[in-house]
Amino acid sequence: MANLKYSRQREAIKEYLCSTNCHPTADSVYMYVKQEFPNISLGTVYRNLNLLADLGEVLKLTTPDGAVRFDAHTSPHYHFYCKSCGKFIDMGINIEDLNELASRNFDGSIDSHDIIFYGICGDCTHKS
Repeated sequence: MANLKYSRQREAIKEYLCSTNCHPTADSVYMYVKQEFPNISLGTVYRNLNLLADLGEVLKLTTPDGAVRFDAHTSPHYHFYCKSCGKFIDMGINIEDLNELASRNFDGSIDSHDIIFYGICGDCTHKS
């Protein structure tokens, strides 16, 4: 791949993703970055988010509610989805040998996996 030209807008998008653990949507990233770059378009944000995901610099996650969210934490980890409020939260666990374990029972090649736990988050549980 040819060298990628530096972009202040792309850098601002990546910095925002690195500064948050809320797994924002493209619209949320757009609203945040628009404060610094008032003339940025939503299309520019989408293109840069997809480029960062293609480069492996961020994760592109489709949540159970159909939203696409982005995560700068690219090392293997799992997520929790709250069925009440829709929060998408990093879990503090990872089973690194899961690909190997799954490969033992599968006639093919496994190179990655995603796991989402479902339930009610602590905030929603305490509200009840």
